[in-house]
Amino acid sequence: MATMKDIARLAGVSTSTVSHVINQTRFVSEEIATRVNAAAKTLNYTPSALARSLKMNRTKTLGMLVTTSMNPFFGEVVKGVERSCYHQGYNLILCNTEGDSERMRASIDTLLQKRVDGLMLMCTAAEGETLTEFERYPDIPVVVMDWGPTVAISDKILDNSYRGGYMATQYLIQKGHRDIGCVTGPLSQYQALSRYQGFQQALADAKLPENKAWVIESNFECEGGYAAFKQLLASGSLPTALFVGNDMMAMGMISAANELEIKIPEQLSLIGYDDIRIAQFMTPPLTTIHQPKYRLGKAAVEALLVKLQNPHSEPQIIQLEPTLVERQSVLDLQS
Repeated sequence: MATMKDIARLAGVSTSTVSHVINQTRFVSEEIATRVNAAAKTLNYTPSALARSLKMNRTKTLGMLVTTSMNPFFGEVVKGVERSCYHQGYNLILCNTEGDSERMRASIDTLLQKRVDGLMLMCTAAEGETLTEFERYPDIPVVVMDWGPTVAISDKILDNSYRGGYMATQYLIQKGHRDIGCVTGPLSQYQALSRYQGFQQALADAKLPENKAWVIESNFECEGGYAAFKQLLASGSLPTALFVGNDMMAMGMISAANELEIKIPEQLSLIGYDDIRIAQFMTPPLTTIHQPKYRLGKAAVEALLVKLQNPHSEPQIIQLEPTLVERQSVLDLQS
């Protein structure tokens, strides 16, 4: 592999001159710059990213940890992260945690050892679990995204899940539903609990009772929604409508309903959460709460870059607001 010394020898200049031309750190006459660039091309010279990163104390690389899941929600967020990194001239190293705390900690340690400039966390952890790995790398900025673990000093990019749960339930009430149930994600996770609390508050504000037989805790996966539907049916009665904590579980519920010949929305209305792309292609197309997934990824990258430019700035919490997407899975009882 060619070095700057090789270029200098071929171009008949000093190594420092070659460095200035390659790195554009000082003015060099056009005639000398042309000779240096021609020599570099002849020798197929490629600048060393490692050497440059050591010199600048920057690798132009960000790390991201994400929980592996069949849920395309995570993939849509990663798309926003990757595109934002590309536009900002950064590379991205992506690690999956498989939902395992030990693997999450090992991946964090690996990324920090690889000298990433900043780190984004979007991986589930036990409620209240605090990561201490960052204490050894106090200069590495961290952004905790939606679904992230607890990190003492970090920016946080969050979906307003409480508001989203409230909006979903309020929409069902406005459509004339009074017997309303809820299928939640694991209530040990902040987002699942917040959505459920929004559901409870909307019922309370409308002076409607919460039927505990119609509240089922599940796992945010299709299989969980499928099993929750069977459990709901086994309770002996069905509500007229359900707020389902994410679109993946709603998909599983639609599958179970079709299998049991229960018509949606004629016999049971469903509203989901996330607005994953496939939601519009379900049968029926799913009414849901939209999370701004691309903006979530973009905001995380931007927050890291701000922190790199201003290392001593105070940690910030950026909350993205959900919106309602109305399709055909909710029956209007007032029409």
